[in-house]
Amino acid sequence: MIKVQEQDFDVGAEIAALKAGRTDIGAIVSFIGTVRDAHGDVAEMTLEHYPGMTETELERIESEAHTRWPLQASLIVHRAGTLKPGDNIVLVITASEHRDAAFDAAKFLMDYLKTSAPFWKRESGPQGSKWVEAKATDDDAAARWSPGKHATE
Repeated sequence: MIKVQEQDFDVGAEIAALKAGRTDIGAIVSFIGTVRDAHGDVAEMTLEHYPGMTETELERIESEAHTRWPLQASLIVHRAGTLKPGDNIVLVITASEHRDAAFDAAKFLMDYLKTSAPFWKRESGPQGSKWVEAKATDDDAAARWSPGKHATE
């Protein structure tokens, strides 16, 4: 399931909804990304996207995760709009019979969201505004999922 929304999300409620009535899930992995201001230079972050295109692309990558790992369920919630430091940005939940698949699928989805998802992020603070680019370390992490590679490489 994919949700792109301006409002915050409730992690507990999302997990409860994902596993409601299910007894085939043995592991649930969740990742929550928040707006970071480690150096006092981010007053807000604005996330932009193209409605329709963004959801289609997130559905595609979520479907790919389901073909790579035996997942029972998954969820991506990504916020858009203007957020403040400490606000939630993204929630990824993966559920499987066993933990390895849930962990690997969550890492795969987060690496994609960090480097290739169709969101544009602009940080604003005392020094002005700047667009946020993926870092080389993010690209390196995402490269481990390329065809012919394994997560442990």
